[in-house]
Amino acid sequence: MKLGCCYYPEHWPEAIWAEDARRMAAMGLQLVRIGEFAWSRIEPEPGRFDWGWLDRAIDTLAGAGLRIILGTPTATPPKWLVDRMPDMVAIDEKGRPRGFGSRRHYCFSHEGYRAEAARIVTALAERYGRHPAIAMWQTDNEYGCHDTVLSFSKAAASAFRGWLAARYGTPEALNEAWGNVFWSMEYRSFAEVDPPHLTVTEANPAHWLDYRRFASDQVASFNREQVEILRAHSPDADITHNFMGFFTEFDHFRLGRDIDVATWDSYPLGFLEQFWFSSDEKRAYLRQGHPDIAAFHHDLYRGCSGGRWGVMEQQPGPVNWARFNPAPLPGMVALWTLEAAAHGAELVSYFRWRQFPQAQEQMHAGLLRPDSSEAEAADEVRQAAAVLAEIGPQECASAPVALVFSYEAAWVIGIQPQGASFRYLELVFEAYSALRERGLDVDIVSPDADLSGYRMVVVPTLPIVPEGFAQKLAALDVPVLLGPRSGSKDASFRIPDGLAPGALKALVPLTVTRVESLRDGVAEAAEGFVVTRWREDVASDLVPELTDAQGRGVVFLHGRVRYCAAWPDRALLRLLTGRMASEAGLALLDLPAGIRVRRSQTCVFTFNYASEAVFVPHLRGVLPPASWHLDPRQTPARPPLDPR
Repeated sequence: MKLGCCYYPEHWPEAIWAEDARRMAAMGLQLVRIGEFAWSRIEPEPGRFDWGWLDRAIDTLAGAGLRIILGTPTATPPKWLVDRMPDMVAIDEKGRPRGFGSRRHYCFSHEGYRAEAARIVTALAERYGRHPAIAMWQTDNEYGCHDTVLSFSKAAASAFRGWLAARYGTPEALNEAWGNVFWSMEYRSFAEVDPPHLTVTEANPAHWLDYRRFASDQVASFNREQVEILRAHSPDADITHNFMGFFTEFDHFRLGRDIDVATWDSYPLGFLEQFWFSSDEKRAYLRQGHPDIAAFHHDLYRGCSGGRWGVMEQQPGPVNWARFNPAPLPGMVALWTLEAAAHGAELVSYFRWRQFPQAQEQMHAGLLRPDSSEAEAADEVRQAAAVLAEIGPQECASAPVALVFSYEAAWVIGIQPQGASFRYLELVFEAYSALRERGLDVDIVSPDADLSGYRMVVVPTLPIVPEGFAQKLAALDVPVLLGPRSGSKDASFRIPDGLAPGALKALVPLTVTRVESLRDGVAEAAEGFVVTRWREDVASDLVPELTDAQGRGVVFLHGRVRYCAAWPDRALLRLLTGRMASEAGLALLDLPAGIRVRRSQTCVFTFNYASEAVFVPHLRGVLPPASWHLDPRQTPARPPLDPR
């Protein structure tokens, strides 16, 4: 696994570039990402390119033995371009234009901007496509960041109408699919259809779902245009895009088919602070991050581009964008780095080389402080580089468990949650965490993936069951778990004929007759767990495997397939995954809080995310003696890894 950093030579005096490059190489870095925000310096005026500084920056970095990840600068179109075509900016859901002065101020559907993006990418690719120092291209930067996937501009409305015409053929077919007879919402032509915003009350959920599908397709096609240009001019370099954490606004599996390496931007402390985690968890993992945040995304993005993946931005210290921004414990940057290696990453790149003393990210730490002195993470990078050199290349071992992840499911739940606390990402994450707490390695896969090699399959929820998915599960002879709301909608967002779980009835013969959502604080007793948030009334000839205190079925088992008719709390997830693992013949570990295990093809790693050292005697004899144990409590003066 190669280490790198994100560097912006245009931010710094040219006189220090060579010294920066020398220090990077001495620290153990091999890759440098540059250029993704530099459009105004590359093309300071329309049609006038200034390549000199970028030529010299690339040559300087290459002269120190560093390879370049060159970003296309389309995330930050310059002011002169916005002034030339002011309608290129995205329009938010409230009808307001996204103004110039930060980044991502463009609409994916604006044909004029797409042409300008293709032009600047072509110019970059023609100049640097065959430069021997270019190892990889990054398209744009963090598609969708700052709520920019959905645009409600005139350009987006026009493109959406064309998308609908291609999908449905006739307005009559659209009206039937959406149920537009309700509230007299019928259209006479596609030209009458607007985006689903600024309505008096909620818009038709089928309308919203198609708009999300359309917007996701726009992101993928925008990216594909850049990829095609880069492949034509730079056939020997890999292409990546840097995805984000806990982000579902477009289908990453679909976009991932067009790139070589999926990368993501890893900020474990910021994500812990910003998302649903409890106050107790935020206190316990304040300076480490939840033990499954990084691993969840490693396994998700490994599944988005054929198994090749990496971390493009690794948090090295306090960030600037969360509500609160603590500093990592000593050793955590090394731990995060080695955990990526354990999951098979090809690269980890730290954001950023030097903290910039100006503008929006001036409070975001780097490997160096603004005065060029080393920040706390610098020595940990050296330690991680030494460990990587010692243990050699790491490739993931075959995971026994498949966790099915669907971006469309996230959209369906978000459009119609029915209960305010029914959050798709939380449900999937909790299922993943339950598996990891027992020492199981997990692949996160799309519903289209081949499931035949797995010994357990977990589907936290899949409201819309793709064609052929039920048959694929039926062909398996392994334990399968189907979570609540699975099969509850068809592709047009209607309740299926015969009620939920729709096509999945072929696997487990039951009918969901009624659903209810429970407010926060309501917990109904059951057999060793509680029912919270969501529960379903089920009619079936099956005898429930698990019931609540009133005898109502919660989990139903038919053959090797289970259906869970309630939001599964942690106790229920632990119970079910334990039973399934036993049925599959998988050994489980009873790991203490904060301890995680990951297997590569040659090593077993154990990671301590607790706030203090933890002794785990029962792992002796379970894990091979060549395992590597990473403990962030060790002082920086000692090696962070101890081969027991």
